[in-house]
Amino acid sequence: MAPDTDAVLRSDAWLQRLMPYRNRLKKSPELVVEGKLSRMVGLTLEAVGCRSAIGGRCIVEAPDGERIEAEVVGFSGERLYLMPTGDIRGLEQDCRVIPTGETCVAKVGFGLLGRVIDGSGAPLDGKGLLQTETTMPLTGRSINPLSRKPIEEPLDVGIRAINALASVGRGQRIGLFAGSGVGKSVLLGMMTRYTDADVIVVGLIGERGREVKEFVQKILGEEGLSRAVVVATPADHPPLMRMHGAMLATTIAEYFRDQGLNVLLLMDSLTRYAQAQREIGLAIDEPPATKGYPPSVFAKLPQLVERAGNGDEGEGSITAFYTVLTEGDDQNDPIADAARAILDGHIVLSRNLAESGHFPAIDIEASVSRAMTDVVDDEHVQLARRLKKLYSLYQQNRDMITVGAYQLGSDPRIDEAITMNAAIMEFLQQNMEESVDIVKSLNELDLLLLPKEELAGEVGLTNLQ
Repeated sequence: MAPDTDAVLRSDAWLQRLMPYRNRLKKSPELVVEGKLSRMVGLTLEAVGCRSAIGGRCIVEAPDGERIEAEVVGFSGERLYLMPTGDIRGLEQDCRVIPTGETCVAKVGFGLLGRVIDGSGAPLDGKGLLQTETTMPLTGRSINPLSRKPIEEPLDVGIRAINALASVGRGQRIGLFAGSGVGKSVLLGMMTRYTDADVIVVGLIGERGREVKEFVQKILGEEGLSRAVVVATPADHPPLMRMHGAMLATTIAEYFRDQGLNVLLLMDSLTRYAQAQREIGLAIDEPPATKGYPPSVFAKLPQLVERAGNGDEGEGSITAFYTVLTEGDDQNDPIADAARAILDGHIVLSRNLAESGHFPAIDIEASVSRAMTDVVDDEHVQLARRLKKLYSLYQQNRDMITVGAYQLGSDPRIDEAITMNAAIMEFLQQNMEESVDIVKSLNELDLLLLPKEELAGEVGLTNLQ
């Protein structure tokens, strides 16, 4: 049966007339189900009537029209737990909660070099808007461990004691364990100025505002800042923003690594990052499992640290130094113990050395680089072990030597340690304005130990007598 020509023409005409409306429907925004603020305890906001994924961003509208950003950190039944990223003054019951459907991203690019920004990526230095080229997820991307380049190239950090005795490899993750006030910030500043790296990313997490300014202006300086990016989230920022600061610094380092550059990432401190997560975890009723730290803290630490290191073949590297605050100088503090297990080595700063005026106050007995044997030759390793043995032998017998209870000639090893102690202590110290590259460090180590090795212990005894 032949189709009705008039009917076909009429249907085509109707389709043409409906087409604009169909196009408008396709372009119309998705409906957003808003909720309301039902409860606020401390910094935790509870919302009902809306849905969002973990890590999703929401806008909370205050009665005065102020829009406060918050992030979903948990849920229970119909309730969403939100953590604000800014000031929450002005909120009251039943404020509108609007899920945005977005997650936090980082704006990255070469325009960040020489800039100081906060955990949200906003500039703090008053130098105008940031010139960023692209965005990356704040949570980073995982790298297949089998595709990572091995650590096989030494990195010159400009510190004699580290270059000679705890050599760092490019792409290594190192912990800097220290109590308060023993010189870790100054040591980080020296590394920033003297390390052989293309780009330096500094994350100042949970520090005092005064320290942030001093680090940027005095320790880092204009020359150091020119090839660096500083992410600062001081102690008065909300815990979520402090966590974002650490994640943002890592994301920026990942961007430059993806460009084939060698990056030095300095984060001060990993402990403040863990404490921020503890505040969030306890606020949403996580159990305080280990000395007040909930289980999520020990899951977050490796997720952050594993993002650093060497990239895939053909990419650059991220060599990372994470400071770890040992509360009460306790090296078995939960965060210190967890960090020691997931890092590729640790450098310990001693309060006793710092109080005696020894800088840098590196405890070479307690410090170790797990990648040192992969990045230096056997002769270097043997020389470092020999110096550590002499230093340790003197420290073990120090009380006897000081009170005069030890008699020269009783043990040739102790006699040699006594003879060389002054030279070793001088070797381990370094002026903060002085840079000692890795070649010079090894040469000085050779001069310090080889002559004593070639001569019998009699020379040392003769000098002492």
